[in-house]
Amino acid sequence: MSLETKLTLNESTIEKLQTLIRANIDSYDGFREAAHQIDDPLVAELFREMAAERSTLAAELQDYVTWNNKKAEDDGSYAAALHRTWIDIRALLSGGDAYAILCEVERGEDHIKHAYEDALKATVGSAMNDVLQHQYAQVKQGHDRVRDLRDAFKSNS
Repeated sequence: MSLETKLTLNESTIEKLQTLIRANIDSYDGFREAAHQIDDPLVAELFREMAAERSTLAAELQDYVTWNNKKAEDDGSYAAALHRTWIDIRALLSGGDAYAILCEVERGEDHIKHAYEDALKATVGSAMNDVLQHQYAQVKQGHDRVRDLRDAFKSNS
């Protein structure tokens, strides 16, 4: 068994990176959709910023997959597309109400946070551990920000 490096990742590590790439693309798409649907311009801007951050995370992981001579994922999941449709419906029914949209965005954030936690457990000792830990910290911070914002809007309702 050879030592794994960032340029010689094993197949299971690459598969976890592919899963995280899809999760980040899903998150990017979700934040963009939510920014379009929400009436609050400050929250919309935050969502656009978070979308850009998730795009950067996906691109970083795509680079590692490509450097390992694999084709990196470049599309999100079907389940996330359905969730974005649900965001659209909730926004329509609530008239763009920030709390309703934030509830759905926070659900999406739960998904990406859990995807990183699963990947970190599965890749303990991997050459990618430092990258995944750093990205997880960003994702967790984003998740907590959305959760706190959702709770603030609930309190104001």
